This record gives sequence, structure tokens and C-alpha cells, in this order.
Amino acid sequence: MSVFDILTMIGGLALFLYGMEVMGNGLSKASGGRMERILEKMTDNIFKAVLLGAGVTAVIQSSSATTVMVVGFVNSGIMKLSQAVGVIMGANIGTTVTSWLLSLTGIQGDNFILTLMKPSSFSPILAVIGVGFLMFSKNEKKKDIGTIMIGFTVLMFGMETMSDAVKPLADVPEFANILLMFKNPLLGMLAGLVLTAVIQSSSASVGILQSLCVTGAVSYGAAIPIIMGQNIGTCVTALLSSIGASKNAKRTAFVHLYFNIIGTAIFMIIFYVLNAVLHFSFIDSIANPAGIAVIHSVFNIFATAILLPFHRGLEKLAILTVRTSDEDEKQSVQPEEEGQDMLLLLDDRFIEKPGFAMENCYSVTSHMAELSRQALFIAMELLQKYDETKAENVLKLENKVDHYEDRLGTYLIRLSSRDLSEKDSKSLSMLLHCIGDLERISDHAVNIMEKAQEMNEKQLTFSDKGAQELEVYSRAVRDIMNMSIEAFKNDDIHLARQVEPLEEVIDYLNDELKQRHVRRLRSGECSVELGFVLSDITINYERVADHCSNLAVDLLRIHENVFDVHEYLEGLKENKDAAFREAYQKDKADYALPQS
Repeated sequence: MSVFDILTMIGGLALFLYGMEVMGNGLSKASGGRMERILEKMTDNIFKAVLLGAGVTAVIQSSSATTVMVVGFVNSGIMKLSQAVGVIMGANIGTTVTSWLLSLTGIQGDNFILTLMKPSSFSPILAVIGVGFLMFSKNEKKKDIGTIMIGFTVLMFGMETMSDAVKPLADVPEFANILLMFKNPLLGMLAGLVLTAVIQSSSASVGILQSLCVTGAVSYGAAIPIIMGQNIGTCVTALLSSIGASKNAKRTAFVHLYFNIIGTAIFMIIFYVLNAVLHFSFIDSIANPAGIAVIHSVFNIFATAILLPFHRGLEKLAILTVRTSDEDEKQSVQPEEEGQDMLLLLDDRFIEKPGFAMENCYSVTSHMAELSRQALFIAMELLQKYDETKAENVLKLENKVDHYEDRLGTYLIRLSSRDLSEKDSKSLSMLLHCIGDLERISDHAVNIMEKAQEMNEKQLTFSDKGAQELEVYSRAVRDIMNMSIEAFKNDDIHLARQVEPLEEVIDYLNDELKQRHVRRLRSGECSVELGFVLSDITINYERVADHCSNLAVDLLRIHENVFDVHEYLEGLKENKDAAFREAYQKDKADYALPQS
């Protein structure tokens, strides 16, 4: 084997690993986070969890990715440890799909159908179609499909290149002797474990083993222990991802480890005991890619079938490994019941799956919107009846909203560097704008609370007419706040279009209240000091309405491909259509001020 053969083998390995990465990313992007969301919601039954784990892993082509996601779910409180066990078992079955795809390279025969099934025959066609989708299609889904096709082509080309490069090893006695060493179960398992731990993918390491089969030097006696070791080696990824995570997240990683270790031990003991009695004839036979896929699948299905009835035992074993106090246990095992912070959804592990991470960002932003709304409404209540406890609550809510903005902003900026779909990219930009508006609304809530505090301290009260007018204004602000937040949370374009007419009515109310107060001031019905307070309150109300308008417009511009918000608003106000005028007149009538 020459130096050039070695370079070709390394290049083939690089293409193989890169193709697997591209195909996996394409599949994940095409799913748009739906696979992960299904995992999150449908794991209440252990058998269902196994099936879902297998299905999701088969789609995203990585048991490591699935397990890391599950660690993240448990860490953020989305999933319980008991639910995670089934998904992990299923993920081990789902990862065998890759080895079956790679086994297609071993198809032999002159039959047209058999020849067509070989990757070297149909991969070029997929590559042409994939490049066509990427270069000429504007449809995001077709581009994702194109990425998957190209990733598969590169994967198969790398596999073929590796196989061709290692063929000369068949004539190297030293290579055959090395593989003979792996017939020793412990050495074989160690080799598989180390290889998989280094490249962080059992699918890739199994693929490398399949490519070595072309040398004719890999027997089933050597392949079986290596495959067992590969299944243990894939646990390294989950263990690394659990560093710094919660107790239950660490336990999830250990469940993965114990499942593979115990499953391997049972399988190896049964297999070698039976071999000692029955003397399996295939042990010394030359392995082929399809045979490797069969062993990989049989082991994982066997391990799941054997350990599934004892899933509670795996859970208890992980709990015994990662011990904690009774108080920590209560908080860790039952995060939903304890009202765990929504910010745990912004888990770094989810950034590797941008579609799912964006969904989580929506959920966290929606919760932030609720906190802002709560702060505003409590502050508005204080204008009628001041309460020190409620005033402190407004400050606490505002601080929490500030924290949410900081965490969300940082997370979204990190997420922006990932390969996002066109829709997610636009949504990310919208969320960055929205969290700023929501934070400013909570600031105005504090301003309103301070005005209520000032009125309480100075024993200031509005006249009856002034109080009635302010109540109408307050009702309009409450309604526009509700309207904009519900439109954002439900992605309701129809509701978002109703915000701007009401915002114009609020501008009108703001001017009218000021003019009426000036008239009462001149007639001596109101004091100058109270006038300053009223002016500050109405200014904060009007600015809250502006931020509500921004929320609605940000949602509309995503759906209507508008890039300049200010230009959009100006165009809307200058070219009022019949629907806008009708909505404006209706709102003006609904929030009519009492006669002065």
C-alpha cells in the first residue's frame, strides 16, 4: 500500500464524515424542529418512546444527536428521566439505518435492478438533482432536499473511495494479523470503543468497518467485538454533553452508558457461550457490509428487547450513580411541578438543531411577553388603588424581563451563526426586535407604578371627569396590549392588522386628554402638580401602544416580506384603505371619551 493509497483513504474518510454531517444537517433542517418536538410531546409511554427514539434517529441519522437532545430535554425540564430511557433505547435501534444504507455498496451482480441499487449507479443522479435544487430552486424545502441528496452522494462517494483505497491491504500480512488480534473480544471492543469515541459517531465507525470488509481480511469473529465496542464508544458524546448539566441530565447520559454496557455484556456472554457449544461456522467467514449491518441491528434490537422490561432498574442505577440530597432530588425530578424557569429551554445543546432551538426561543419570548403584560396591568391597577406589595411585584417582573432580554438576545445572536432556514432567519430577526419592545414595555410599567406611588405619597386624586377619561384610555391600552401579544403568540396575522388602527386611536386619545386637562386647569378644576403626573402617565401609555404596534408590524413584515418597518407604517398611515378606515372609526367609537 503506497503513500498515495493512504492519502486517498484519508481523503475518502474525510468525504465520508463530511457527507454524513451534510446529510444529517439537511435532514434536521428539513424537519424544521418537528422531530424534536414530537420527541418532547409523545414519550409518556415506554413503548411509544422506543418507537419515537428509533424513528427520529433514523430521520436525523445520528443516535448521538438524539441522545444529546434528550440530555438537553431532561436538563431543561421538558422531559422526565423515566421518559428519556425509552428514547435512548430506540435511538440505538434507529442508528442502524445508516449501516443498512452503507451496505448497499456491497451489492454484487449483473442484473439491471441490482446494478441500479448500487450507490455508484444512482448517486450521480441524486447529485445532479440535488445541485439543480440548490442552484435553481427558490423553494426552501427543495433546497433542503437538495442538501440531503448531495450529502448522501458525498457520503457514498467517500465510502467507495475508502473501500478502493484499502483494497491493497488485502495483500499486506501485517494488516491481516492486526485484525486477527481483534478476535479477542476485549481487544476488539477496545478498538471499536476508541474509534467511535474519537470520531463521535457509531454510524461513521460502523461505516469505516464496512469499508474495510473489501480487503477480505475482516472476519465476523473480529467484527462482532468491534461493533460491540462501537456501541459503548458512542456514549462518550452524551457524557460530554452532560457536563455542567442538572443531576437528571447526568443520569440520562449514564442510562445511555449502562444500557450499552449491560446490553453488550449480556450479548457477548450468550454469544460466546453458544459459540463454545455450537461452534458457529460463520465466525471465521469473511464479513461483508450487509453482514455488518445485520449484526449491528441484531445487537441493538436484542439489547432493547432484553432491557426494556428493566427500564426502571436502569433509571435507579443511574440515580445511584449520580446521588443528590432529598431537596435537590425533588427539584430535579419534578421540574414542571416546581415551575422551573423557562430560560432552561435556551440550552446550548439545542443550538445544534436550529429549527428546534428557534421554537424554544418563541416559547421563551411568549413567556417574556406574559411577564411584560402582567407588569403593565399591575402598574395600571395601582393608579386606582395603590398597594406596596403590588408595586414591588412590578419591579420584580421588570427585573425578570430584563434578564429574559439579556439571555434571549445572547442566545439568538449565537443561533444566528448557524445554518438557518429562510423562515427561521426572518423569525430570528423579528424576535430580536420583539424582545426589545417587550423590555421597554416593562420599563414603562415601572414608570407608571412610580407615578401611582407619587400620587399615593402626595395624596393626589384625579377629578371625576379626569378619572373617567383615564379609565377609557387605560382600557384602550389594555386591549392593544392583549391584541398584540395574542397576535404574536398565535402568529395571528388578522389580529395583528387590527393593532395599528387602535394605535392611531390611542394617539388621538393622548392628545384629547391633554387638551381636556388644560381646559380644566384653566377653570381651576385641576392642579398643575397633578397635570404633570397625568402627562407622564399618558406619555407612558402612548409609548406602550407604540411598542405594541412594533410587535404587530414585526409579525406582519415576516409574512408580507417588508424590510423597513418605518416605511411600512408610513405607507399604511398615508394610504389608508377602506378596511383600515373602518377599523379606525370602530375603535374610535368604542373608546369614545365621556362628554366634557
